[in-house]
Amino acid sequence: MKETRQAARRRGRRPTLRAVTPVALFAVGALVCLVVAFRPGGQADTGRAADSAVTGSRGTKAPGRESPDGSTSPAATRSASPDGSPTATARTSTASARPSASAASRATKTTAPLAGRIRPGVGYRGVATTYDAGTGDGACSYGPSDELMTAAMNHTDYETAEACGAYVLVRADGGASVTVRITNECPTGCVPGQLDLSAPAFARLANPAAGRIPITWKLLSPGDSGTLSLRYKTGSSRYWCALQVIGHRNPVARLELRSGGVWRQLPRTDYNYFLAEDGGGCGGPVRITDIYGERLTVDGIALRPDAVQPTRLQFAGH
Repeated sequence: MKETRQAARRRGRRPTLRAVTPVALFAVGALVCLVVAFRPGGQADTGRAADSAVTGSRGTKAPGRESPDGSTSPAATRSASPDGSPTATARTSTASARPSASAASRATKTTAPLAGRIRPGVGYRGVATTYDAGTGDGACSYGPSDELMTAAMNHTDYETAEACGAYVLVRADGGASVTVRITNECPTGCVPGQLDLSAPAFARLANPAAGRIPITWKLLSPGDSGTLSLRYKTGSSRYWCALQVIGHRNPVARLELRSGGVWRQLPRTDYNYFLAEDGGGCGGPVRITDIYGERLTVDGIALRPDAVQPTRLQFAGH
């Protein structure tokens, strides 16, 4: 009888356990679901928002003209009719710069997106040597000139004639300075940073007998440089032409001709002409862009080989 009552008690407890266990499991499961619903949901939303912010900052560019390195920059456009009368409009945009090694480099990216090796606001150290500039002509093909405050840029910084026409302020360690215009290329023997100065320019810095002195130099954008001119190379025609910019305040980064309704960028030669080998656009509108991104448009000049044809345009000073 005792065993029967114990068995009955055991049997009586089992139904209670069977009834309570599902309820407990359900309650625990509900609690877990609530925890999962609240915690991961908030984290997931935060994560998605963070991903969107990162995607937006990397993938969205400020409006403006894109430079070859991907940055955008202010751009201005001015134009002139064949007689040189300006018909100018200006475009500006928000500039953005990629991160770089130094604050100076970041500023350069913003203000001169098309600059090559020689960048405004950056000081360069090297040596100055001297050579006989003769008539003032040189690899830049500007021709003879009475202005002999000139220099030949070393082969590396010459950069396929991009340095041609640049104005450079040169300082000797003793403090003497001279401003020169790049009209020539110093051969491969000249190391990066080296300037080969005309004899009169070198004499402004040191006794010519020194022959070689340490210097620092930097790019200038002179305040008064007149207006620029264009010249077609000897032999140019509507089937082949080469075009040059003369008297520009800032280094020229691009030259384009309008052909077939679109602007066509011409490759630059190391003798400082922009070349259209098939003649496309020769004799038509010309668009010139400096390293700061400013564009000047000349509606058209006569296709007269070896004739310097002035405009009334000039790049802005910086």
